[in-house]
Amino acid sequence: MTSTARPETEPSTAASRPAPSALRRWLPLAVGVGYVAVVLMAAGTSPLDLVRYAGYVCLAVLLPGTLVYRALRRRPHTLVEDVAMGAAVGLVLELPAWALFAVLDIGGWLWSWPLAVVAVFAAVPGLRRHWLVRDYPAHAPVGWSWTLAGAVAFFTTYLSSVFLQRNPILPTDEGTRQYVDLAYQLSLAGEAKHQFPLHVPQVAAERLDYHWFGYAHMAATSLIGRIDLPVVALRLAVPALCAAAIVLTAVLGWRASGRPYVGAGAAILFFVIGETNFTDPVTMPFGTQATFVIWHGMSMIYSWVLLIALIAVLVDVVDRRTDRPVAPIGPGAFVLVGLLMFASSGAKASSVPVVALALAITALVLLISRRRVPWAVVVAGVLAGAAQLFATAVLYRFQAYGVQIGPLWSLEGFWARPPDRPFWMQALVVLAVLAMFLVNMQLRAAGIVPLLRTRGPRLDPTQWLLLAGTVAGLAFYLVVEQSGGGNQYFLRAGFTFAVVLSAWGYAKVLDRARLTDREKQLLAGFAVGLVLLLVAIQLGYAGQATGGTPFDPIRPMLQWSLALATVGLVVFALWGPISQRQPALRGRGGLVALTAILVIGAPGLIMDMHKSERAPNGGAYVNVPLPRSRVEAARWTRDHSSPDDVVATNVHCVVKGNGWCDARGFWLSAYSERRVLVEGWAFAPRVAALGAYTPFWDQDLLRRNDEAFSAPTADALRELRERHGVRWLVVDRSVGYEASDLRELARLRFDNGRLAVYELG
Repeated sequence: MTSTARPETEPSTAASRPAPSALRRWLPLAVGVGYVAVVLMAAGTSPLDLVRYAGYVCLAVLLPGTLVYRALRRRPHTLVEDVAMGAAVGLVLELPAWALFAVLDIGGWLWSWPLAVVAVFAAVPGLRRHWLVRDYPAHAPVGWSWTLAGAVAFFTTYLSSVFLQRNPILPTDEGTRQYVDLAYQLSLAGEAKHQFPLHVPQVAAERLDYHWFGYAHMAATSLIGRIDLPVVALRLAVPALCAAAIVLTAVLGWRASGRPYVGAGAAILFFVIGETNFTDPVTMPFGTQATFVIWHGMSMIYSWVLLIALIAVLVDVVDRRTDRPVAPIGPGAFVLVGLLMFASSGAKASSVPVVALALAITALVLLISRRRVPWAVVVAGVLAGAAQLFATAVLYRFQAYGVQIGPLWSLEGFWARPPDRPFWMQALVVLAVLAMFLVNMQLRAAGIVPLLRTRGPRLDPTQWLLLAGTVAGLAFYLVVEQSGGGNQYFLRAGFTFAVVLSAWGYAKVLDRARLTDREKQLLAGFAVGLVLLLVAIQLGYAGQATGGTPFDPIRPMLQWSLALATVGLVVFALWGPISQRQPALRGRGGLVALTAILVIGAPGLIMDMHKSERAPNGGAYVNVPLPRSRVEAARWTRDHSSPDDVVATNVHCVVKGNGWCDARGFWLSAYSERRVLVEGWAFAPRVAALGAYTPFWDQDLLRRNDEAFSAPTADALRELRERHGVRWLVVDRSVGYEASDLRELARLRFDNGRLAVYELG
């Protein structure tokens, strides 16, 4: 067993071709950026905010990040790699800068932090060479660049349909509705904008034990760019991070394989092809990889940017050979691993565990195959352990959020056995659920199979790392449970490894077919035609997943899979006779089949867009009212209060009745950017795993809070002011009118009929 096989290089590498003209090189970037800008303006983003955001990205993220990345990597590879990896490094550097300025309570000066990096690179002679690099050994192929521009445009269109066009920056009327998590995320960004250390914004005294780094990024964007926080959260951050992740995926695939189009293929598998299903409206029985989850929780896409960059650096750590087709980063890789590991630990709790297990598996394989300790991988594993320990002890304070061992917890509900089902039928149901899980969530990883068949134990170290990450994400998903489905995030972290290895396997199959340029064009035409046909069939014939048994959500997918398998068997039976008459088809059946398998999920995102046209807020799971009057009162409070002021409100529940309360009310803390004494407590760490209807843990505090509106006294209001820092009372009269004597005890400062804001003296 050996892992020393040299990776194959592309028959005609980017380095061997003459550099294209400047216009051809830069036109895809201009078109991609221009398209994103047009989409954002069509969604109500002001051109001035776009200019401010562009200035923030270029000067406060790309510039310092690219300079530091260039200083840490030994030799250049491509400009696009420097800038893409620089974006990830810039996001990492932003975190300690934000923390320092927050501790010093000078957040308004955060715009100056990149000047420190600029000053160092201007003053130190040895660092000045990193300002301008002219000797890049490779240029991005024009087709590669256009592929990425197309992927960015497609996914931005998807975001526009399901997110941007469905969620106004500010509510437009009393009937506006919003996905429940969006206000919560906005409240975390507001907390990070004004406070350190962070608390749960809805329960002012409660510490926030959560992966909040992405919201610190949103806060920094607002502070540096002077952009209103709702614009950052609901317009700018998600599309920009998605575009960065697409480019970084392509860079990772190129760096891992030495082949640019492996990276482009991985980006398509990640952000263009969706889950395989056959329902309208589209359903997500096992969750999703990228559909929906990116915009409903921006911490996911923020963490992906860091994780993708981390994997790109780990490729250099696990494979230390000097003859790799892409120039090695060098000793600076360990510094980058440490930085990206630290940032990933607080970006998403699921990232570092998957990376740590992937490194452990890779180290074991290399130890067995080479009979010596792979110390570089061990060091990376130690850094992963240190990052996880930091996150567990410092950021999460050992809060588990309900994560516990529960093998097959996410799947077993679908095969729950009714009393009248015979054993043999139950066995078939279990097998069907397992098969449909792979079809629904993992079909885009099908390119791994031919790679394993042809190389098997001779995988090189990079391929072992990618395979180990794929297995690690899948293992965590299948072994642990979390009441809110949080174990899905481990699978998504593993998927980051899987798409690169799958695209690499597809490239190997494509190589063996030895297609001419004309035949490659025909293959691409076949893929596009098949996608259009699949979309048309789903739009015309996909139906709702209905029924009364746990297995019913799986039935449409199973029926669709059987139909496609039948077509595939027919084509397989006819392929031999047809290829006898068409010699060009001989030996290409596997390539055509793999192409078809990889694009079968292409209707996924399109069906989600189709669903969003008929559902509020992009068809998200839980839509809650967000009346304009509430946001007006919250923003008035923000504009007339100090960041250290605490607000009290009589609104806690999204829905209330019969003694229970759905405590997911987050609008006041979100749009006031202030801590609330007690608002909605459902996402507080101590009760998050127990459900939205869990009673508040301090009933005495809740009683005193509510009596400030219903039965106020001078002593009670004085206690709120002096003991808890409450200065403002925000009452929603549709929930409960304030007592008549409140106006004598506090000063009425705002009143729009439904909402009133009082100031305590």
